[in-house]
Amino acid sequence: MKVVPARAGRGGLKEKASRFLAFASPIEDSDKAAENVEELRREYHDATHVAFAWKIGFGHAARSRASDAGEPSGTAGKPILAAIESAGVTDVLVAVVRYFGGTKLGTGGLARAYREAAARALASAGRSEARETVEIEVRCPFESIGAARRLLGLPGVALLEESVAGDCLLRLSVLRSQAERVLAALSQARLAHRLREKA
Repeated sequence: MKVVPARAGRGGLKEKASRFLAFASPIEDSDKAAENVEELRREYHDATHVAFAWKIGFGHAARSRASDAGEPSGTAGKPILAAIESAGVTDVLVAVVRYFGGTKLGTGGLARAYREAAARALASAGRSEARETVEIEVRCPFESIGAARRLLGLPGVALLEESVAGDCLLRLSVLRSQAERVLAALSQARLAHRLREKA
């Protein structure tokens, strides 16, 4: 089961006068991640560094990227990515804004601070199961709309769109685990339907 952030989250900490502000954001693709990082760089233009990591996808299709943003190699991006892996989520960007406080933390201290700030933002974002769904389009004459609407009472079925201009059209979002049952019900009710896969 794919687990994603439930919402955007924030966290932060102070370490020897350095401030670390962390932001966890749900994302769909690497372009959105780049946009979010750029927005943070503009908003916190006076910060010393804006390091980040993201993970997108699930299982063998998962991709990730980490950036130290000028910090010593491996002290920012990798610890942020480690926090993402530890949280067990995907489709997420975590960016950590650092304001240097004048005292060097050393590579170990720096890595711990970035990871802890990222972990706090991820905890604030929470976790949600992203259930895999398919889309089913149902077309029927107006007199059969009642039979089509009865499908909305089945578990795992949600109405995305309904149109009654001419022939009726219902677009349904159905949990993949329930798709076979819904398709069988449509066939039994002799309602024209089309399956459109959607993650």
